[in-house]
Amino acid sequence: MSGSGQGPDDALAPGTPPAPARRRGRPARAAAEVGPGARERILAAARTQFAERGYDTTSVRGIAKAAGVDAALVHHYFGTKEQVFEAAIELTFAPALTMPEAIAGGGEAVGERMARFMFGIWENPVSRPALLAIMRSALTNEKAAAVLRGLIERRMLQRVAGELHVPDPKFRVQLAAGHLIGIAMLRYVIKMDPVASADPEEIIAMVAPTLQRYLTQP
Repeated sequence: MSGSGQGPDDALAPGTPPAPARRRGRPARAAAEVGPGARERILAAARTQFAERGYDTTSVRGIAKAAGVDAALVHHYFGTKEQVFEAAIELTFAPALTMPEAIAGGGEAVGERMARFMFGIWENPVSRPALLAIMRSALTNEKAAAVLRGLIERRMLQRVAGELHVPDPKFRVQLAAGHLIGIAMLRYVIKMDPVASADPEEIIAMVAPTLQRYLTQP
């Protein structure tokens, strides 16, 4: 008997190549998990998760599972949960972030243009559910509110204020935004009549002069 400790079943047949050495640790991730489109899948899953579950009950692990990737890949692309949320709502808010261009130049109708622009986004059945989810998350979680506040401040209000030629432009823009957000809360979140059922054109006609005063009058 050989002292090698190798039994008859362990011997390789002549000409058979040795089996490759087994690597230790986790198995390699599938190419689909890390390949092109993984970041976009994560972002799409994050938007859906935040919209359906809200900020508090959405987790990085849940986003990863919905996107079909490892949670580490979510952290790799986006960092923390707050950063994932910011990337997701920035994509959702993309139409609203073009408001500075829509009202550029000021003028006599700037109040109406601002109101019409914002209600055009809210009345869109495609964008409204995601906007509602973002607002609800911001109302119930301070971290979500801070992310939304920073995005609106940096990407929208500061740019609008830069277009105004009046004293205290930042303060005026915030007053105008607060006016519109308050109406949006009544109409789309709380759904309080008669604001909730009013014709958008009627609301715009009523709101535009007030916005015009905020944005243009000395």
